[in-house]
Amino acid sequence: MRVLGIDPGLTRCGIGVIDGTAGKPPVLAAADVIRTPAGAARLLALETEIDRWLAEYQPDAVAVERVFSQHNVRTVMGTAQAGAVAIVCAARRGLPVALHTPSEVKAAVTGSGRADKAQVTAMVMRLLRLDDPPRPADTADALALAICHLWRGAMHHRLAEAALRQGGRR
Repeated sequence: MRVLGIDPGLTRCGIGVIDGTAGKPPVLAAADVIRTPAGAARLLALETEIDRWLAEYQPDAVAVERVFSQHNVRTVMGTAQAGAVAIVCAARRGLPVALHTPSEVKAAVTGSGRADKAQVTAMVMRLLRLDDPPRPADTADALALAICHLWRGAMHHRLAEAALRQGGRR
């Protein structure tokens, strides 16, 4: 399964692609950060880049960080807009989209929902067998989202299939 992870942001949007299957360590396909210019065309620039990544890497699913309430409403609004652009791009291609909270991602990758950015980055490096940390931190967060979805998404998919099989036996 190939997963595109997106850590939404207007000025810096982390983006990363990993490949993985059950029982094997995930493999990095690509990672970067999308930087957008200030102004009204910012969301359009973000849409163009995300769409380019979707076309180039052909993921099976997209994982986006779920926006959570922060003290700075302006930051929340920008993050939500960037996340919505990513969701629309994926939906346009018929790709499944999953939203994961930061604590879900941290728990999946490090074992603790309260892990800090350094711990998440260290585990992303370890899991993807990277010599150097992904930079900037938004890139590591996008890869962590993809890893979280790869592991949790596969589990949810198997549970849904099991429920369907169970329902069919009645």
